[in-house]
Amino acid sequence: MKTSDLTKRQQAVLKFIRAFVQSEGRSPTLAEIAKGVGSSAVSTIHKHVQHLMDKGFLVRSHGKGNNLVVASAAEGESQLSRPGRSEARQEGTPTVRIFPFCGDVAAGSPILPESRALPIEVPNSIHRQRDELFVLRVRGDSMVDDAILDGDLVVLQRKGEYRNGDRVVALIDREEVTLKEFRRDAKGVWLIPHNPELQPHCYAPQNIDIQGVLVGVMRSC
Repeated sequence: MKTSDLTKRQQAVLKFIRAFVQSEGRSPTLAEIAKGVGSSAVSTIHKHVQHLMDKGFLVRSHGKGNNLVVASAAEGESQLSRPGRSEARQEGTPTVRIFPFCGDVAAGSPILPESRALPIEVPNSIHRQRDELFVLRVRGDSMVDDAILDGDLVVLQRKGEYRNGDRVVALIDREEVTLKEFRRDAKGVWLIPHNPELQPHCYAPQNIDIQGVLVGVMRSC
């Protein structure tokens, strides 16, 4: 598929993202995209971004912040039309693996132990042969500027070290589970939402148990 096959609004969104990444060195938020293309509806921009991902023009970096990046393709051709490119699996490498689905990221209880979890398939584009992964369903809108919406499935990896800027699932006071950006400073551990209507909160380190770091998002529709 070529860019000429996209709608005019999708072309405008893609053009803005490409220019923003080149000038700022990072991915724009949905709010920044909306402002850049003259739209007042972030939810509509999210749909355009999702269409561009479905058509192969955008991919997630799966790195810090799970940023959107423009797919590399020649002459406007998307990666979906070039199955032999780098995203194609090597022979003998499974395209999907089974990991535990442990429920919702919501207040009220710790993450379910794996003995009670349900199996769910995770594609190779996300798991990339990582181990110690598990899956949760997002409830709420605290990370909408990261294009993570209510009902999405997030894939997380258990690890011992967490760096500032990582998106993590944290257990607060052994009661509330939440998905936020992680930052640590002299004041304590900050859990930062990516929604302009919400405020970050700081906690004593002993009150926070980081249960996993974000490595990918799967749309659950």
